[in-house]
Amino acid sequence: MPKAVPATAAPSRAKAPALPEDVSGPLDAAIADLETGARTWSHLTLDQRARLLGRIRDSVATVAEEWADVAATSKSLEPGHPLRGEEWLSGPYATLVAVDAYRSTLSALAKGESPLRGVKTDAAPGGRLRAHVFPLSPIDGLLLSGYTGEVWFEPGVTEAQARRTAGLGQLSPTEPGGVGLVLGAGNVTSIPVLDVIYELMAHNRVVILKVNPTQDTMVPVYERALAPLIEPGFLRIVRGGGDVGAYLSDHRAISHVHITGATPTFDAIVWGSPTGAGAAATARRRREDRPKLKKPITAELGGVSPIIIVPGEWSEADLRFQAEHVATMRLYNSGHNCIAGQIVLLSSDWPQREAFLDALRAALDAAPARPVWYPRSDEKLAAAASDYPDASWRGDGTRALVEATSGPGAAAIEKTEYFAPVLGVVALPGNGQEFLDRAIAHANEQLAGTLGANVLIDPVTQAALGDGFEHAMADLRYGTISINSWTAFGFLTPTLPWGGFPGATLQEVESGIGVVHNALLLDGIERAVTRGPFRPFPRSLEPKALGRSGGRAFSVLPKPPWFVTSRTGAAVSEGFTRFRMDGDYPKLARTLLKAFRA
Repeated sequence: MPKAVPATAAPSRAKAPALPEDVSGPLDAAIADLETGARTWSHLTLDQRARLLGRIRDSVATVAEEWADVAATSKSLEPGHPLRGEEWLSGPYATLVAVDAYRSTLSALAKGESPLRGVKTDAAPGGRLRAHVFPLSPIDGLLLSGYTGEVWFEPGVTEAQARRTAGLGQLSPTEPGGVGLVLGAGNVTSIPVLDVIYELMAHNRVVILKVNPTQDTMVPVYERALAPLIEPGFLRIVRGGGDVGAYLSDHRAISHVHITGATPTFDAIVWGSPTGAGAAATARRRREDRPKLKKPITAELGGVSPIIIVPGEWSEADLRFQAEHVATMRLYNSGHNCIAGQIVLLSSDWPQREAFLDALRAALDAAPARPVWYPRSDEKLAAAASDYPDASWRGDGTRALVEATSGPGAAAIEKTEYFAPVLGVVALPGNGQEFLDRAIAHANEQLAGTLGANVLIDPVTQAALGDGFEHAMADLRYGTISINSWTAFGFLTPTLPWGGFPGATLQEVESGIGVVHNALLLDGIERAVTRGPFRPFPRSLEPKALGRSGGRAFSVLPKPPWFVTSRTGAAVSEGFTRFRMDGDYPKLARTLLKAFRA
């Protein structure tokens, strides 16, 4: 696993920024509680930790309905809105499946087994080892039929090494990791919770979580969901703005900082403010490579995620389905996702190019109206309108479709993470392997960030490319690569790592340093790769739906519930979550029937 990058070898002893005593006092008290909690954590056995996760699972299930409701309401999705299911999937569902996966890992380690025991491994291109980590249970294979997930290790990692090192901090559970600070994300409600759990599991670090102000309404829900961690002093949750974050980051008792957010925030923490009275000092520190932050930091940041569409012979149904797929990648959570697709790389030589763009325009128009709710999104949309006055504004007028010419005309949309419903299309010449290689080079060299990339390719074309396709995927430098499946599926799959491609530095942080999720606690990992069915059920059963190995790309999943165009997405997302809570198979059967009406 990519390690945290220390700003300096020595722990921080710098004085934290001044805050009023009525603000700093409770923060200091919370950290003191956690210092005691860190010692307690180091005395828990692996079995005790697994039982603790079981208690968390129960408490999350208890508040799941309130969690989804508060999250949806905070985003102005009122009761009955067809997209409220997003908050079930990206909140309690994501948390429940992660807790279950970590419990399984702890149980294996407690029995002296590797978390990779029973997991199939084989070779990936470039001398890499690959572990097939999803699905690992029959129910995963049923709920997400046709979807798979792989971990690709760094070149040179052997199978024996991967199995021996799986477990990270839980291989030495008595070694305390100190007190860590998690600066929580403001857009997706499971992210702060998952980051907290990873700090405990991977690094034995107890945590002070500062929530983003956009999540303040979630704090009472978090406090009840995570009460099993709060009561023994393994977690404290605090509110506050940037001044509180700065105070905690520089606090002498904090041993590590983790942030999920944006690159400018990361840079401000590490180097200092780029504006105002301290701007000159910040520039000098960066020039001299002397970070202001004197402790290790990891980060999951965003970027401009590509959607590479490999030309093939698609039916009208294929064009519609994949256009809705692309629209979902951009419009889910109103575009306020670090992994939202932003650039469609399309072949200018594809005979169906205009037909696909027509289908994409229709999908952007048809998706249910929703608020663009994230702070300062109006500024992002205004910037896109200024950058691209010829953009087509779709749907309710908040969805921009930008057809940009490769080169200087595409610079803004290729370098700016708009974090809003702005989707660009850039045309590149070529067909087949020539186009794919050109698109991958373009994504690697021209687009900001390395968090995730999406590739859409029909089974016949993929089979024709043969090994060339897999080698092309190895050349794509992103932390998660999703083939016929959106990278958000990688985010939701706890056994996969989540983070930018390895190699980022404090000076050039790209999409971040280190990973989270990674519930098998694997070391030496390079990327995640997910694969999904090009066609949903029942078209996945058609003879032309041939997989790259010559067999069918089989799936019994109809339109996925996370598609923004799914008519039953809200009910199915809630039903899937409730099944994870109670395991009620008759209720699941009714949910699956709703899925087929999507």
